[in-house]
Amino acid sequence: MDWSSSLQGLAGGILIGLSATWLMATLGRIAGISGIIVNLITMRPKGDSAWRLTFLLGLISGPIVLMLLGGGLGNVAGGGVDVTGEVIGAPAGGVVLMLVAGLLVGVGTGLGSGCTSGHGVCGLARLSPRSLAATLTFLAAAILTVYVVRHMIGGGA
Repeated sequence: MDWSSSLQGLAGGILIGLSATWLMATLGRIAGISGIIVNLITMRPKGDSAWRLTFLLGLISGPIVLMLLGGGLGNVAGGGVDVTGEVIGAPAGGVVLMLVAGLLVGVGTGLGSGCTSGHGVCGLARLSPRSLAATLTFLAAAILTVYVVRHMIGGGA
């Protein structure tokens, strides 16, 4: 077991929880990334874009700062190099597949009225039954996808 990756995951989880708590405590807003992005793009409500843009910039800049400080890519294989010990590994598909997957995730967040951060982190913390149902659906879909890809199609180890 790689304690470094486990501690990084723990620290990341704590930071996600703190950011969600901070956003709720200071602005009364839920840290659902899909909702933040959609409302930033549609500019609803008016005059509410500054915190949304700041939140998203912080979300994107965090990993960049970590890499610049020598933290690397964490447990993701870098540069397509197959390095043993990497948990996630290099992407299995090309850019087109990742774009299609991202589009499907966007459609799913629209159908589910939120994403894993909104339902799984914030909704469960508020004991929302709808968020529990959504999170269980996310998990079931992810488990089924991994099983089909790895064991039925044979796309993984």
